[in-house]
Amino acid sequence: MSEVEDYTGRTGRNETREEQLDRNWAELLQELRVLQTGVQILAGFLLTLPFQQRFEKLDDWEVNLYLTNVVIAALTTAFILLPVSVHRRLFRKRLKETLVSSADTITKIALGGIALLSAGTAALVFDVAVGRSAGVTAGGALLGVMVVMLVFVPLRLNKRATVRIIPPASEKE
Repeated sequence: MSEVEDYTGRTGRNETREEQLDRNWAELLQELRVLQTGVQILAGFLLTLPFQQRFEKLDDWEVNLYLTNVVIAALTTAFILLPVSVHRRLFRKRLKETLVSSADTITKIALGGIALLSAGTAALVFDVAVGRSAGVTAGGALLGVMVVMLVFVPLRLNKRATVRIIPPASEKE
C-alpha cells in the first residue's frame, strides 16, 4: 500500500477500508500506465533492430543479449498487464484487498523487469557502438544504479518515515 499507516493502523485520511483499497487500486493502475509506456518504448526500439542493416553484423553475444532483452520486454509487459487480468477474474467477488495486495507485488516484479530491460538495452547499445567492455560496464553500472533507485532508496525512505511515526516508549503506555 502506498499510504503510510501510523502505529494505530490509521492512515490520517477520513476514508473507509473500502475507499482506501479503491484509492490504492487507482494509484497502482496509474503507476502501471507509466511503466507500460516505458516498456513499450524500449520494446519498440528492440523490435526495429533486426530490420537495420547493421544487425546482420552482430556477434553471438550481441544476438543473445538482444534476444534476452526481447524476452525480458515481453515478460515485463505480461507482468504489467497481469493486475488487469487478475482484476477481471476477481471483479465483483469482494476480493479488493487480495487484488490490491497481489497487484502491489506484481508491480514490484515489473519494476525489476524494467531495471533488467533498461540495463540490457544499454549494454547492447554500448556494446555495438563502443565495444564489449563498454557494453558490460554500462549495463552493469545502470543495473547497479537501478537497484539503488528502485530498492534501496524506497527502503531507506520507508525506514525514515517509520522512525518518525513510531511513538517513544513512554507514549505507548
